[in-house]
Amino acid sequence: MTVTQDLSFFSLISDATVPVKLVMLLLLIVSAMSWNYIFRKMFAIRSAIRQTQEFENIFWSGANLNVLYEETTSISRQRSGKAGGLERIFEAGMEEYRKAKQSFGSGEIDTGALLESARRAMRAAYQREMDSLESRLAFLASVGSVSPYVGLFGTVWGIMNSFRGLANVQQASLASVAPGIAEALIATAIGLFAAIPAVVAYNRYSHDVDRLAIRFETFIEEFSNILNRQAR
Repeated sequence: MTVTQDLSFFSLISDATVPVKLVMLLLLIVSAMSWNYIFRKMFAIRSAIRQTQEFENIFWSGANLNVLYEETTSISRQRSGKAGGLERIFEAGMEEYRKAKQSFGSGEIDTGALLESARRAMRAAYQREMDSLESRLAFLASVGSVSPYVGLFGTVWGIMNSFRGLANVQQASLASVAPGIAEALIATAIGLFAAIPAVVAYNRYSHDVDRLAIRFETFIEEFSNILNRQAR
């Protein structure tokens, strides 16, 4: 067997020690899970941004709130709960506002209590939307921060094992330690392969989620002002 064959990528992996193989396997599994979440989160955030923009355009076009509420609830039923996040926040606030207003009947309306009830409903819907948008981001952050150290553990183990093998060799040479060091460095490379995309995706998606959160909070405040004027 030639030196080139001994130091080929797959040969180094197959000839690696059991702990290094376990580290590589763990990193490959984590990397596969990370890429799965990256693509799923990418589509989810893109859809949330598009739906938010579409609903904002409809809302600020001057449509009647009661008519808009009926339309959005009808669309939500047709979509089987797949309405946009901003739509669900609007529905929660408008539904609570109408229920609270009906509870006063023909008596005097307590505007403060009415608006506070609608605002609480919108904040609860907002928290649910943010929890959904931020799901799996903690996993990407963990992969980005931990994977290099896991790979480094495999590297340290492989190098340690290579130097232990030198104790049984009378005349040490680069050829005798090169395979062990090479297999050890592969573990670090796989760790970086898992970590770098996760870090990039986490930073990007966190930025997008923060911008959506600002848009949701701004809408809640502006919609509360509209409900305040209607209540008065």
